[in-house]
Amino acid sequence: MAKMTNAYDLPARKVIHTVGPKYAVKYHTAAENALSHCYRSCLELLIENGLESIATGCIYTEAKNYPREPAAHVAIRTVRRFLEKQKDKITAIVFCTTSSPDTEIYKRLLPLYFPRDKPEEEIAALKLPADVGDENGETVIDERKIRIKPLPAGAANSKTPIPALADIPLPDSGLTRRRNSFKLDSYLDPAFMSIIKDPDLRRKEQWEKSAQAHKGLNLANLLGFGDLGSPPLSAAEEYSLHSRYLAKANSMNLSDIAEMKIIYRGGVDSEGRAVMVVVGAHFLLRCLDLERFVLYVAKEFEPLIQKPYSIVYFHSAASLQPQPDLGFMKRLQQILGRKHQKNLHAIYVLHPTLGLRTAILAMQLFVDGEVWKKVVYVDRLVQLFRYVPREQLTIPDFVFQHDLEVNGGKGIIVDPRTKHVYQRPSG
Repeated sequence: MAKMTNAYDLPARKVIHTVGPKYAVKYHTAAENALSHCYRSCLELLIENGLESIATGCIYTEAKNYPREPAAHVAIRTVRRFLEKQKDKITAIVFCTTSSPDTEIYKRLLPLYFPRDKPEEEIAALKLPADVGDENGETVIDERKIRIKPLPAGAANSKTPIPALADIPLPDSGLTRRRNSFKLDSYLDPAFMSIIKDPDLRRKEQWEKSAQAHKGLNLANLLGFGDLGSPPLSAAEEYSLHSRYLAKANSMNLSDIAEMKIIYRGGVDSEGRAVMVVVGAHFLLRCLDLERFVLYVAKEFEPLIQKPYSIVYFHSAASLQPQPDLGFMKRLQQILGRKHQKNLHAIYVLHPTLGLRTAILAMQLFVDGEVWKKVVYVDRLVQLFRYVPREQLTIPDFVFQHDLEVNGGKGIIVDPRTKHVYQRPSG
């Protein structure tokens, strides 16, 4: 709930107070609806007291474990829904952020819920999550909705014919489009308000996609690359999947995965793009909880995939360890979402083996050609430094030793960062 008090010496007429909810993955829906109610209660108090503008901070806080981006979605969509009903009584709603991460999130999400022109509306239709809330902005749970269906076939024997009743959608006040106005109405053009398919029909279509994917001959599975029979996900489904994993990752302590140094942030490449480093030899499949690893990857990659970035993969000595199959890689790409595909510049693979080249070729054919065609093979460390300066990378010692064993040379290599001299083993 919310309460209004006088502002006293503050530069405002009134101050509205509310308390944000605590967040736990187990009670994700309850937390979303509680947060939505916080914002809506504040806006209702605004109307009740005859006020026309409000500046609201981020009610959610990290102290209560609420992940930033899912909370921002709830805040913006709740305001959007409220404005659809009360836009004539409100002149301005200002989102106040106090940190650069929150500012970047709001800059990215606001055009999705308030598209200003046709191009932004088309982008919003692709990037909005599958669930944009009910008429108040609260989370919609399909299984709990009451849906009116036609009577069973036995009712046809009745003397009095009863017309079949279709699903009755809730009325939506924002469906009227006004494209020639630059007032508040034009910002409420409901790109995300299109009527959602019946949940039963949507579930049936998903089942048909899955059945069709498994019906054909799974060549990748026969070749030993893993099961790739899962159906492709739509943009909204990928976004929803990514949001769920990111929210769960932000609520967990994944320090044990971080200590394994499989994935860690580097500096920037030669053109200023952020770099993520992956060490194949540290990927100990027998000792690794793959689900926790995927959560950690989603969390670590999230800041990078918003802008152009590169990946450096050290395959040095990694062939000695069992690697994940293509089915796992496909699932990981779906969780990371389409942003990583668009903003990924290149994957620099150091010391590739024949087996790795074959696996990458299979990924180009069976997983995602757009991403895996960005692979650049690098045989020597010196070649890698042309793309990513040495001072921007933290390289394990065994990578230098492996480079000497594979490429030979004069028998020594000097790390220009630490000035350490690595010698080629004798014999």
